[in-house]
Amino acid sequence: MSDEPQPQAEQPTEKPKRPKRTGWRRLVPTWRMVLGTFVIGTLLLVGLFFLGYSMVKIPPANALATKQANVFLYADGSQLARDGKINRENVDLSQISKEARYAVLAAEDRDFYSESAIDPKAMVRAGWNTATGKGKQSGSTITQQYVKNYYLAQEQTVTRKVKEFFISIKLDREKSKDDILEGYLNTSYFGRNAYGIQAAAQAYYGIDASELTAAQGAYLATLLNAPSQYDVAAHPQNKAAAKARWDYVLDGMVKEGWLSESQRAEAKFPVPREATVPTNLSGQRGYIVQIVKDYLIDNRIVDEKELERGGYRITTTLSKSKQDAFVKAVNDQLMDKLDPKARKVDSYVRAGGASVDPKTGKVVALYNGIDYIKQYTPNATRRDFQVGSTFKPFVFTSAVENESTTQDGRTITPNTIYDGTNKRYVEGWPGDPYNPENEDQYSYGDITVREATNRSVNSVYAQMAVDVGPEKVEQTAIQLGVPRDTPNMAPYPSIALGTATASVLDMAEAYATLANHGKRGTYTMIERITKDGSDVIDLPKRKTSQAVSRAAADTTTSMLQSVVQSGTATAAQSAGRPVAGKTGTAEKDKAAWFAGYTPELATVVAVMGQDPVTAEHKPLYGAMGQVRVNGGGAPTQIWAQFTKAALKGKPVTEFDLELQEGADIVQAPPTQPDSGTDPGEDEDEGDSTTGGDETGGQTPGTDEGQTQGQTGGDTTTGGTTDGGTEGGTTDGGTVDGGATTGGGTPTGGGTADGGTTDGGATNGGGDTGGGVTTGTTLGTLGSSRRD
Repeated sequence: MSDEPQPQAEQPTEKPKRPKRTGWRRLVPTWRMVLGTFVIGTLLLVGLFFLGYSMVKIPPANALATKQANVFLYADGSQLARDGKINRENVDLSQISKEARYAVLAAEDRDFYSESAIDPKAMVRAGWNTATGKGKQSGSTITQQYVKNYYLAQEQTVTRKVKEFFISIKLDREKSKDDILEGYLNTSYFGRNAYGIQAAAQAYYGIDASELTAAQGAYLATLLNAPSQYDVAAHPQNKAAAKARWDYVLDGMVKEGWLSESQRAEAKFPVPREATVPTNLSGQRGYIVQIVKDYLIDNRIVDEKELERGGYRITTTLSKSKQDAFVKAVNDQLMDKLDPKARKVDSYVRAGGASVDPKTGKVVALYNGIDYIKQYTPNATRRDFQVGSTFKPFVFTSAVENESTTQDGRTITPNTIYDGTNKRYVEGWPGDPYNPENEDQYSYGDITVREATNRSVNSVYAQMAVDVGPEKVEQTAIQLGVPRDTPNMAPYPSIALGTATASVLDMAEAYATLANHGKRGTYTMIERITKDGSDVIDLPKRKTSQAVSRAAADTTTSMLQSVVQSGTATAAQSAGRPVAGKTGTAEKDKAAWFAGYTPELATVVAVMGQDPVTAEHKPLYGAMGQVRVNGGGAPTQIWAQFTKAALKGKPVTEFDLELQEGADIVQAPPTQPDSGTDPGEDEDEGDSTTGGDETGGQTPGTDEGQTQGQTGGDTTTGGTTDGGTEGGTTDGGTVDGGATTGGGTPTGGGTADGGTTDGGATNGGGDTGGGVTTGTTLGTLGSSRRD
């Protein structure tokens, strides 16, 4: 082994260590740190995005966004009223003019159709425009604004913004751009309580959204930023700022190619109309809205809850011109003549009216009260006032329909003679004795049915009801259109005197059936119902049927023509057309009626008395400064003025009547020997029952307001009627406003004074055949009224 040192294996040399960073370099992250942070941050953000996307669901719409008004329209499409506190009416995008759509896009989101739901550029652009004075612009896209309006509340919180972000993205994937724009335009607030562009178009310009011009659309788009501030009608001092914003919108439309340079140059600032006071249910409107809603619900056309949600566009059958004519007629003939300060009774006066087209059954006009805000109850549909003698024609119609005969076997026709003695007991009634009073307790003696209709003789019609059968009379009334459940309509002799409390509209339907030759189709008030621009309700088809024979209806019409020509309704002649009708008065003058028709129109008017504080029914004695209010006065005068105006310009047509066989033959009773006894001699003795005015006696068990009947007692045997004389002659006399007519063979009878009727003529008393008539009126005749 050599002593020389052995060579050592070479040791690996160590790398030199990186010098430690000192000073400011220690604060700069390395590229590894940057990359790692970026990767981790990106993964975290992506994770959070997908987590948020999966967790946030598209919620149901908020209640405010879906709440709409129901819009009620006249038959011609003009607006009648809106209901509800939210003034909104959703429309399809196709129902909004292109100019208005482009104006909103130019104002709020010009890249809407090309951008995603979230657009960072829009946020930057909005900030820049605001900073450079080009007007405030939302940094949110239209999609985001729609989400905020429709799905979320309006609070400014981080949570709401996060939800808005994710819902917008989801919505953009699930809905088309057109659907989102439509939703946005229907939910945006434009001021004046107008939610949605359709309500805004009506509020600011009185037109539909489909009619908006580019200039008008640009102004509505201007309002989206600051509705109150830019309402130049309310704040004229802000017109310059509003116009600057308006210019910005129109210039944007030109830039995007949505408006030509020439159109832009011609555009003038469209000053909106003055804001109207929110009394959308004042006047007749509120009544009509209530009646139409009740009609839809009662006929199960629309569910009440669905109707409450709103959004329906309901076209009624009402004619605006006829509606206005009705209001004017009531004002001219009644309301303008009242002076509640001078006469307390004038504060009780109410009026109701309804007009129906007999051929179609369409309700063309309604009058319900002076103002829905002041008097809530709709007088056209209330069922709490007696209809009085307007019910009598139904008794005669039933007689002809059932080929009824009198107690002695004579066929009942217009010329059948009855005994019109006051308080005469009806014959052939198995119930309690009944002897109704005639108006002013006047005794007519023998009188034809036509004449008894002209003079509205209670004793004749009570007997006729028994001759026909009260049950048959009631059924005929129902067939004509009086509802089966009408209060106080019961099968007693008093049914003839109008103890029933049908509504004005009910009676108009029944009289329309007579005008239509006995054909009845239930009345309708609705032409069409749409929602969101589409027909959503199939309205029931109107079915007509021959309610009564044509002979029954037409012969009744013939008799009712006499009432207008020479009876209690001569004031109706001023309509200038052939008219058939009947007046009526409720007990104690608490209501006065006229129901009449021409071949084209059936209309009923009632004047009612009601205490405005207690709602108690009140007599109308002294109203308008008159001694009494009756059917031949204000109700007939209102009817005539309305009918003349409603049918102005239409040709005058005559009634085409087919009368009952034998209607022109006088049906006189068998001649009786002159016994000199009272007609009620053979009845049981007892005190007579006092009825009232035209309604003669009250059916047992009925409410106050009907007449007493069916109860009786002893009558005076022998002698003559109080105040009557045997023999002598009959004196028709001269009557205020008309002439006296007669007919038949003169007979002996008491002296009968025709008295005074309202605007009509009273046919004199003694031209009837057979028998002996007795009696004069009890008391003063100077103010006699026979409705």
